[in-house]
Amino acid sequence: MVTYYKNVKGKLTEVKDYEPECWINCTAPDDDEKDKLIDEFGIDPDFLKSALDEEESSHIDCENGNTLIIVDIPVARKNEKSITYHTTPLGIIITDTNVITLCLRENVIIGEFAEGVVRNIYPQYKTQFVLHIILRATIKYLQYLKQIDKISDHAEHELRKSMKNKELIQLLEIEKSLVYFSSSLKANEATLEKIARGRLIKLFDEDRDLLDDVLIEVKQAIEMSNIHMNILASTMDVFASIISNNLNIVMKVLASITLLSSIPTIISGIYGMNVEYLPFTQRQYWWFPVLLTGAIVAVVAYILKKKDML
Repeated sequence: MVTYYKNVKGKLTEVKDYEPECWINCTAPDDDEKDKLIDEFGIDPDFLKSALDEEESSHIDCENGNTLIIVDIPVARKNEKSITYHTTPLGIIITDTNVITLCLRENVIIGEFAEGVVRNIYPQYKTQFVLHIILRATIKYLQYLKQIDKISDHAEHELRKSMKNKELIQLLEIEKSLVYFSSSLKANEATLEKIARGRLIKLFDEDRDLLDDVLIEVKQAIEMSNIHMNILASTMDVFASIISNNLNIVMKVLASITLLSSIPTIISGIYGMNVEYLPFTQRQYWWFPVLLTGAIVAVVAYILKKKDML
């Protein structure tokens, strides 16, 4: 689907047809829409292929007067019981007259621009518009990182009480999300640094100020993701040690119980054998084996308790 937007009274507004200096947003375009972009704007077909490749990493490239910028943006998917986070590439093509964005699926960042949530955005100032998109994506990274931190704290709290696999799996999913975020943010930072050199995109003073703000936000997001990754890794190691220690305690208690239960079995087995001349086998002394068994069990239980085996 291809939609067109222009700034009307400080707010991005959708227009029916193409106009110069408008923003062209393409979400999962079909073959006819791709051909139209190639014919009307002279876009290199490889640009479209790269922008719509789900495995494409962040980079910047120039060809035939057009500039392709690919950045990784965060995506949150809600399941029935949890939320998973990952990243997806967003292609931005800067032509002589327009900015074209391409993505395989709808996303929150482009949706906020299209719905007019972000105000005072002017697509005719192409470099500023592109930097605002990257800035909005970075802010969304920071928001998701805060959500991940809350989910991690909740899972850790539940894990202290239950020690179930569900919470461990949730922590593993969070760790995967942080890895995706960290690698994507570092790739975005490298792309922004290439833009900052001013060789591929012409930058004015206002653009450089905005670019500095974007870089600051990206570095902060990278630092936050690294901190959360280190904390989560330490948490996983601690809980793995706790679970292993709890298993050892359970096995120790079960071994002690097995030892205590074997004592009556041994004594009853001895007196159950068909052997003459065993002491206290007369009927009037039936109580002695029972008393002896109880005494031995009590002594062994006391010893095990003193050694913290029970």
